[in-house]
Amino acid sequence: MPGSAAPAGGAGMFVPAATAGTVLCCMCGVAMQPNPANMCARCLRARVDITEGVPRHAAVVYCPDCSSYLQPPRSWLRATPESPELMQILLRRINRPLARLRVSLSGAEFVFSEPHSKRLRLKLRLRREVLHGVVLEQTHPVEFVVHDRLCDSCSRAQANPDQWVAVVQLRQHVPHRRTFLYLEQLLLKHGQASLAIRVAAAPGGLDFFFGSRSHAARLVDFLATVAPIQTQTAKQLVSHDTKSSVYNYKYTFSVEICPICREDLIALSPQASRDMGGLGPLVLCVKVTNAIALLDPLTLRVHHLEEKKYRVYNFKAALTSKQLVEYIVLDIEQESPEISIDGSRYQLAYAQVARVSDFGKNDTIFTVRTHLGHLLNPGDHALGYDLYGANLNDDDMDTAMTRYSLPEVVLVKKSYEKRPRTRRWKLKRLPVEEDAGNKAKGEEERRLDEYEAFLKDLEQDPDLRFNINLYKNEDYRSEMASTVGDDVPTVPLEELIEDLTLGDDEEDEGDEAVAGNNQSGMVE
Repeated sequence: MPGSAAPAGGAGMFVPAATAGTVLCCMCGVAMQPNPANMCARCLRARVDITEGVPRHAAVVYCPDCSSYLQPPRSWLRATPESPELMQILLRRINRPLARLRVSLSGAEFVFSEPHSKRLRLKLRLRREVLHGVVLEQTHPVEFVVHDRLCDSCSRAQANPDQWVAVVQLRQHVPHRRTFLYLEQLLLKHGQASLAIRVAAAPGGLDFFFGSRSHAARLVDFLATVAPIQTQTAKQLVSHDTKSSVYNYKYTFSVEICPICREDLIALSPQASRDMGGLGPLVLCVKVTNAIALLDPLTLRVHHLEEKKYRVYNFKAALTSKQLVEYIVLDIEQESPEISIDGSRYQLAYAQVARVSDFGKNDTIFTVRTHLGHLLNPGDHALGYDLYGANLNDDDMDTAMTRYSLPEVVLVKKSYEKRPRTRRWKLKRLPVEEDAGNKAKGEEERRLDEYEAFLKDLEQDPDLRFNINLYKNEDYRSEMASTVGDDVPTVPLEELIEDLTLGDDEEDEGDEAVAGNNQSGMVE
């Protein structure tokens, strides 16, 4: 029955239901639950201000060039607007007054302010024990005035762009720039070049200038994880203060990338072939990370060679991608089932091919063994190395020709005739300073061709574009089906990233401001 007490378990007795007692507030007479102060929450807030002594105004120093904030006494921390990092920087400015007043912080959030107002506003939730153990919580606004001031590295860069402290000289002695195009995308994705004062083009590579030695060392450590490199360091004394024993140096990091690139044909020496378990002697480089992946196209064996081990043999590429010849496939016969090695698919097959340039001139046909049996069909085009008519200048290749019966053609990859004129995706580029006076004739056209070939490689190889960011091209217009081949590889739409563009439309700016106002950072 309503109002009756619940029976005690197993005792047969009734226990009265507990009811919360109420008392009257000693100030206003409102019924409330009892507390040690005998006052309601409204009367407590009216008579006790827990925010007394907590600052309502503070200042923060901001560097507009590198978007970093000063953390006293001398450190600078980079933070984006309304980010958790910026929240921590601002809260550190008022932690000392809160600790002195024995006020605890239970929460904080940003309050929207116009970007041009140079103001940052926070709404804090403060908690403090008052009047015989009563805990009172109250909101408190704090406004920070942003003072613009260049940090030390940016001020040196503004005064003189050549006042760098460390430089990373990245070089690779090859006749193309495909490696640097790929490294450029890795640096952009991981933000490794964001701390560079400037990036300058140099013969055979790039120069990265930094305002701190640690920033340059960080870039070198990153390069060691994505490419086989050899590093040498040097320093030069710039100035010396005899009274304080302060030395100022300029540091140079010379980084040389291994000259072996993807799709290069290599002839291994007899010693290297024996050490790799009888691999080769003709091998293809199929992947370059911090190790070199070498594939024997006749046996589908793969060997990973680290940079230190490579320096022992120090072999060079007998033929590079610049010397690829186009062939047409006349017939194909699979020899073994398709297999997967390190995420890449291969299949041994015998193929009859002929050079496209020989059509109408002779009837020269080559029968070769290839690892592209899963890709090639009669009538397809393929790119490969012509060992039958090539003029080779390599001692290891000459040794291999005298000891072994080498194939006349080594197919490397499938070729596609038709290409779309525009792509639905695009890449970002590093702001590289070019010396127009030292450019050779036709250098610009050659670089454009290499960049186009790099884009084609990204379309054909999903593993190659796995580690880089591809952005949607807003200027893309779909073309007629007749201009694009049916088997032309394309980048799936789900792999593309929306590119952030800042427009001048006032409505767009207003929408972004409202979205930024809805985001808040919580502090436990």
